[in-house]
Amino acid sequence: MTENRTWTKKIFYTDKPADDRSRMRAVANNLILHLHPTKVPAPALRWSYTWGLGGLSATLALLLIITGVLLMFRYDASVDRAYTSIQLMETQVMFGSLIRALHHWSANLLVVTTFLHLLRVFFTGGFKKGRATNWTIGVVLLLLVLAFNFTGYLLPWDQLAFWAITVGTSLLSYIPLIGQAIADFLLAGPEVGQGALRNFYAIHVAVLPVLLVLLLSYHFWKVRKDGGISQPEEVEDENGRSARIERLTTIPHLV
Repeated sequence: MTENRTWTKKIFYTDKPADDRSRMRAVANNLILHLHPTKVPAPALRWSYTWGLGGLSATLALLLIITGVLLMFRYDASVDRAYTSIQLMETQVMFGSLIRALHHWSANLLVVTTFLHLLRVFFTGGFKKGRATNWTIGVVLLLLVLAFNFTGYLLPWDQLAFWAITVGTSLLSYIPLIGQAIADFLLAGPEVGQGALRNFYAIHVAVLPVLLVLLLSYHFWKVRKDGGISQPEEVEDENGRSARIERLTTIPHLV
């Protein structure tokens, strides 16, 4: 029983430490909270500094993974049955319409929050001081999110999806040197058909999720390695010297 409680404490935050030393130890020894440093700069805790966009994007990504896995149980990646499987999912599966709506709107919101997160980092200078690599990873993650939306757009196999992908792959073919090869690979034929649906489905549910998990893991690790989220530019005191920035414990100021 004691051993079970120990493992629970290492995974979930269940205690309420009374002093700073205990709070710092709780963060360092917890599997989930270990993502954060034991102390964070006080200016970086302002809601108006980050707007919680990074955490919101991560939450949406997790929601998309969960709802996506649930949708895979009922979706049929066949040109003859894809559209029908979507309709059956929405009308005959319990909470099917809700799950698909959550997946759809979470995907759209993720594009917005990821883009705004990059803008926030850019305008606050969060990519400076050795954080340029993580900034690049963030840009790649935005491209991955766009790729998710592009590949997922074809899966309902309705007229809107068909013509959107037809136009989209046609535009891709105009990329110099590699554009036509990319379009031919995605379509797997002269037009949007079974080969294209199969390729888009495989990329959407296998290739892109693996890349997303790997890059997100590295992104989080790099944030942690760099001392947590970036902080506002240093301010000077009345004597022209850099003012000492107060650092507060992660518990209870951040989580």
